[in-house]
Amino acid sequence: MVVIYSNINNLSTLKLLISSYFGKHDVTLEIVRCTDAKLLETDRLPALSVADTLLFIPNTAAHYLFPPKSFDEKQVNEWLDWESSLLSPSIAWTLGTSTKNVQIKNTLITCLSTLDSTVSSTKKFIVGKEISVVDIIIWSTLQPLYKNENLMVEYLFKLNNLLGWLLQLEKLSQFQDASKAYKIEPGNVPYQVLLSSSKYLNISETSFNVEVEKSSPQHVSEVPSEQEIAAAKKAWNEGGKKLPLPKKNIIPVLPIKGEKNILITSALPYVNNVPHLGNIIGCVLSGDVFARFCRLCNYNTLYICGTDEYGTATETKALEEGITPQQICDKYFQIHNSIYRWFNIGFDHFGRTTTPEQTKITQKIFLELNQNGFMHIESVEQLLCEKCNRYLADRFVEGGCPHPGCNYEDARGDQCDSCGKLVNASELKNPRCKVCGTRPIMKQSEQFFLDLPKLEPLLYHWMESTSNGWSNNARVIAKSWMKEGLKPRCITRDLKWGVPVPLDGYWDKVFYVWFDAPIGYISITERYTKEWEKWWKPAADAPVTLYQFMAKDNVPFHSVMFPASLLGLNQGYVTVSHIMATEYLNYEDGKFSKSRGVGVFGNDAQNTGIPSDVWRFYLLYVRPESQDSSFSWNDLATKNNSELLNNLGNFVNRAQVFAEKFFGGVVPNMILNEDDYILLALCNRELREYIKAVEKSKLRDGIRHILSISRHGNQYMQASEPWVLVKGGDQEKERAKTVVGVCCNITCLLSVLLLPYMPDTSRTIRKQLNASDASCILSPENPEITNLLASGHKLGKPSPLFNKIELSRVEELKKQFAGKQVTKSDTPTKDVSALEAAVTQQAEKVRVLKSSGVAKTVWQPEVDILIDLKKQLESAKKSSTNVLNDVGKTMNNGATSAEEIAVIQENVDKQALHVRNLKSSGAPKSEWQPQVTILLELKAKLAFATGVSATPTGKNKK
Repeated sequence: MVVIYSNINNLSTLKLLISSYFGKHDVTLEIVRCTDAKLLETDRLPALSVADTLLFIPNTAAHYLFPPKSFDEKQVNEWLDWESSLLSPSIAWTLGTSTKNVQIKNTLITCLSTLDSTVSSTKKFIVGKEISVVDIIIWSTLQPLYKNENLMVEYLFKLNNLLGWLLQLEKLSQFQDASKAYKIEPGNVPYQVLLSSSKYLNISETSFNVEVEKSSPQHVSEVPSEQEIAAAKKAWNEGGKKLPLPKKNIIPVLPIKGEKNILITSALPYVNNVPHLGNIIGCVLSGDVFARFCRLCNYNTLYICGTDEYGTATETKALEEGITPQQICDKYFQIHNSIYRWFNIGFDHFGRTTTPEQTKITQKIFLELNQNGFMHIESVEQLLCEKCNRYLADRFVEGGCPHPGCNYEDARGDQCDSCGKLVNASELKNPRCKVCGTRPIMKQSEQFFLDLPKLEPLLYHWMESTSNGWSNNARVIAKSWMKEGLKPRCITRDLKWGVPVPLDGYWDKVFYVWFDAPIGYISITERYTKEWEKWWKPAADAPVTLYQFMAKDNVPFHSVMFPASLLGLNQGYVTVSHIMATEYLNYEDGKFSKSRGVGVFGNDAQNTGIPSDVWRFYLLYVRPESQDSSFSWNDLATKNNSELLNNLGNFVNRAQVFAEKFFGGVVPNMILNEDDYILLALCNRELREYIKAVEKSKLRDGIRHILSISRHGNQYMQASEPWVLVKGGDQEKERAKTVVGVCCNITCLLSVLLLPYMPDTSRTIRKQLNASDASCILSPENPEITNLLASGHKLGKPSPLFNKIELSRVEELKKQFAGKQVTKSDTPTKDVSALEAAVTQQAEKVRVLKSSGVAKTVWQPEVDILIDLKKQLESAKKSSTNVLNDVGKTMNNGATSAEEIAVIQENVDKQALHVRNLKSSGAPKSEWQPQVTILLELKAKLAFATGVSATPTGKNKK
């Protein structure tokens, strides 16, 4: 029997009740007075009595009632420590006392922002994919604040992710039952009780600051210390150390003795299709931002990429389009190149793998590995598609994953996308040809294998010494492969399109793409400069650090296969120090699909009218660094309108317009006081964190620090009110000059920090400021703001930086890129228009294949597919009318499922709350009116689902 002893209005009691319901305990709640609690041999409430043991620390008791899963244990404990040492003390002291300590309040605000960003990235729960004791404890701590409208407006305003998470949990039966069984008064009273009845929060205000610093250094107050203010003052007045001029653009870039030489590569995009937004952020855009940052820091930097052009996929695409593989490569190379140019991807050289240099280096590496004893020949069974009359490359065989415990049915012949493990095509269950769908046959063929077991000890020690610089997912993926033990890996195939194997008796074979493609980094560098060995075989006095950017599916080839090959050569090749791998970017609620027209592809972005810098900003803002994220049109518009237009753009434009209007377009005289140095200290803090984040390739964090600086600037200008001061006496006018001058200097800093992320915007701001190149440099060793634009500096002409993205335009774009998805889970009447498009596309494919003169065995499977599609279309046309009638009856009868109605209702509640917050905050109508429109649309949807009118008749809508 479990008993909870509590007094009234004790929010920690909710933690225990909800945890007991999830843990399925038989629990009794007894209310006692604090004075009677001593009879329980404790003066702390609530207390949990279980098995003759009394637990009086709420988080420990909740953990006992609803223990986490073993794999979540560490993360759960970290969050519980954070809640007890930061969130609870800061909220109790801020709302439970009359003392108004700004530092503690700012810590609370930081905690809430942390939760908002956390639930934004996890989408549902704080730890893992299921509810845990962490969700229960944090929800209970915030419940009195969240249920009080005034406190909610003050503390949760604009924290929409956190509000949505609170609403989501509140709807769960366990939370509702606990709230009914134990009612808590909304507002400050529960936090007063929290302080008076819980000794674990019995700390003084002076010790609180120490506690915050110990427990979580990343959650610091927005009030700078005296040391930070003094440092900001010194840097501003003394100018800090003189920065060098940016490096001159010398071609080719070569390693320099005594300097920091950085070599950057992006995973080579495959040439047979147009890259979508997920491809762009996963590789080339991330690499570009880091390369621009390195140049900003005056590091000697080379950024290399190119198209991966060999393999069966290219041959198949060539057959589809009726041209040669080389023509396919030429066509799509230009498409990729133009897309990356539009996105302002600043490669030093963008090359390709169908070059003489690629053939020469690949064959040379193979021969030397073979000579060193790291190659051997095995007779292997290969899959031959008799219909297509060709051996199938691994990626063109699909089937069931052979690994125990994984039942994924669409594993590829080289890797399973579900469990992430390597797969041999011959091991797939029920294999099928990806092109025609028929079952291939097995045929013996001699192939070369890279003897990875021989290289494993060398690779293991190398990985142990270098993997600390990798992203976490890259480290986990690579070490999981090593843990399982490496096996010999086949590196040749019986194909035609590729680099030939340079040995007698094997010239009819080519190297497999995973062996060949990473060597492309080297051959593309040789294409760039004949002194390529200075980068790839660097001298001891000019070492090179290699950074490689990719999506997580490319990690095995860059962390195991390619390094093993280079280590096996024993020729001093540079190996990767930093693998920076992203997770996947999804499109809205699904995946990108070129064939179904779902999602935005690189060439589409140019036609939306949205500038490339806005695309770059948003993709980097949602960069999937630790887990999958999603592109959302609504979120893109929101981020553009709030962060770019209202925050960054507003600050930059206000300062310059004010200088032009009142001070003749020059930076006015500045006499700084304590408030100004506090602002500079806050910006210096963000500057330091920006540098730390980007140096570790935490690009998403870097852009948030930029926005924090502009937010500090907006708050400073709003509090200083220079538009009022300029109309006052001489002292007030001098103060207005200082405020505007300081804001112009912060704007100049922002133009520098924006350069890696939004290069066009950065250049525009610098032109408006008339800023010289001498200020466009960062010093990682001395990250402080100096007087970049001195008094008297002549400014350029200001103009707005960003345009608003209207809701109506968002809806147009959502429809334009929604596509027509036809899946197995659709209604029996598949979308007629989608099938018509598929028939047209397949008919064209058949026509091209037949006219190309290829054998019947190649085009006959495509004819079979066309016939099947036509049958589906005929069936769909017959049944579509009946299905639409059934749907209409269902909707008219109000027969939408209870689950669907609940989801719609939840969205209505969340949006209504958002509108109420916006209106009560005093935001202009232009900001809240679009949100009202969204709310009305949601209400109409709810009314249609339930059969209840959404809007009352008559003029008095209220």
